[in-house]
Amino acid sequence: MSLPDSFYTLTTTSTGEYKDKGSKFIAYAFAVTDETDFKLKLKEIKKEHFSAAHVCWAFVAGPNKEIEKSSDDREPSGSAGRPILAAILGKDLRYVGIAVVRYFGGKLLGVPGLINAYGNAAKEAIAHANFVQKRVFYRVFVGSEFSQQHEIIKLCKQSNVKFYPDMQNQFQGITFEVSPSLKDPLLASLDVKNFKQIIDLGITYE
Repeated sequence: MSLPDSFYTLTTTSTGEYKDKGSKFIAYAFAVTDETDFKLKLKEIKKEHFSAAHVCWAFVAGPNKEIEKSSDDREPSGSAGRPILAAILGKDLRYVGIAVVRYFGGKLLGVPGLINAYGNAAKEAIAHANFVQKRVFYRVFVGSEFSQQHEIIKLCKQSNVKFYPDMQNQFQGITFEVSPSLKDPLLASLDVKNFKQIIDLGITYE
């Protein structure tokens, strides 16, 4: 699956609230870098709301939403984590986590009521959020003699691609940062057989 050229995530933590039959649902939406980062932030929310009945959650990470996880935290299966996850996916967000804290009001809501409550609380948090667009770039190193580098530089300039001198595996060359949709066309423009090495250095975001 090809990567997108960009995606949206959140800039700061935002909150939302929903009430039903005395139960109070407080949602926190925030940006995450990975699963470890999400767990640390979730731990802080649980610490702050130690007396809450449930803290249900979901998060999405990866430029192609490679990681999608959720938890009902002892609520009936599918009644909490999935609607929270659906709220994130409904806005096509990446690297975002949402935790919804429930303070029980004494009356059961039933599975449909819980789905509605957790989903609406998550949507409220997203509605109050600030979004930022992150651009995705492949970092590619081309090992080359100094006399060959003008070809790489020329192509990068023509495509408005960021580039800089670099060294990998004791080879001199040029590293360039290119959007996923331009990577293959740019490499196809180079006669790769004439270069010592071509190394995919992974992806970066701006």
